Amino acid sequence: MQTSLYMVIETFKPGLKDAAYERFHRCGRMLPQGLLYVDSWLEKDGDRCFQLMQTQDKSLFDQWICYWNDIVDFEIVPIGPKPQNE
Repeated sequence: MQTSLYMVIETFKPGLKDAAYERFHRCGRMLPQGLLYVDSWLEKDGDRCFQLMQTQDKSLFDQWICYWNDIVDFEIVPIGPKPQNE
């Protein structure tokens, strides 16, 4: 099975950004085995986080999201290869 890249767009639910950071500092990312964090970026206002992740099993996102979906909304975007002429 081939490893694929995904852009995870996390949007903090209104009024819960501090709760998300507190949980992260207390518990870490809480990634299931096989779901790998690559890098991340914050939007300027800090209300969204963009995380590049990789996995061979996209269903692992469901397990991970269960830990966070009370305070964060998620969009999982599969990332394809970059075109050759860029």
